[in-house]
Amino acid sequence: MENKKVLLEAKHLVKEFPIGGTKKKPLTVHAVSDVNLQIYEGETLALVGESGCGKSTLGRTLIRLLEPTSGEVWFEGEEITSMTAKAFAGKRRQMQIIFQDPYASLNPRMSVKDIIAEPLTTYGMKDRQELEKRIKELMKKVGIPVEFYNRYPHQFSGGQRQRIGIARAIALNPKLIICDEPVSALDVSIQSQVLNLLKDLQQECGLTYLFISHDLSVVKFIADRVCVMFLGSICEVGSTEELYEQPLHPYTRFLLNAIPKADPKLRTEDKELLSGEIPSPVNPPSGCRFHTRCPYAKEICSREAPGCRQEGDRQVFCHFPLGE
Repeated sequence: MENKKVLLEAKHLVKEFPIGGTKKKPLTVHAVSDVNLQIYEGETLALVGESGCGKSTLGRTLIRLLEPTSGEVWFEGEEITSMTAKAFAGKRRQMQIIFQDPYASLNPRMSVKDIIAEPLTTYGMKDRQELEKRIKELMKKVGIPVEFYNRYPHQFSGGQRQRIGIARAIALNPKLIICDEPVSALDVSIQSQVLNLLKDLQQECGLTYLFISHDLSVVKFIADRVCVMFLGSICEVGSTEELYEQPLHPYTRFLLNAIPKADPKLRTEDKELLSGEIPSPVNPPSGCRFHTRCPYAKEICSREAPGCRQEGDRQVFCHFPLGE
């Protein structure tokens, strides 16, 4: 990865949400805790972990849909977290997001042409003919028939709606797209079509994806690298192939063990599965966030947060990585 250009980098990123409590003892959700992450140009980096581990919050904080509590985000070598809204407006068009729920992310009162036109008109495309031409071009790109130009979201299936959302996201030729579980609300038969569309668009438009998902079989298909998160912290980052072949963090191994096997003969194998309750993000455990559920935890794990161990392109945050 040495020769690859870093498009976006997070440094010590923290995002917390105050949720009340008392003045003496305020309660806070620690959604993202001290995250350092690099996304290279042209790659698909998958962000995986169970529900509620802070994946979507991290994705939205990286592109300033949520303002970070502390830390920095650098985009193309510029620090964007402290930029004024006016200065950031020019960068905003380079970063887009595809939302999880195609039923909630499209305005039911707007026709397809208005939905796709919105980012274009916001950034100054006023000529009607030029606008119509660009909208139809985008519809063709994502596989929505051009004659549905004036239809409304309720007249489309879930997969088609997600395609409209993708058309809206690529309208301004962005460099980075955050795909926030873009296929989890769709039928399995439709998922592969949308994933193939995302792959084709990446080739065609030179896009970089941060692909958020909890479905590891989808991730294996689409991602170049995988970043595993647990309770707001990063456990492990590595190339998809290496990570699936030989996980170094115990949590990664448990996640991989949970993937259903298609071959009935393999299903009877004894697999280690996670036990215990997920700790609360309001009151996360000290030391390593995973130690309360980890069968390999020793005393140091509850005391000290593990540092980053680097092995080639792999990063693992664990006192006792697997295989050592």
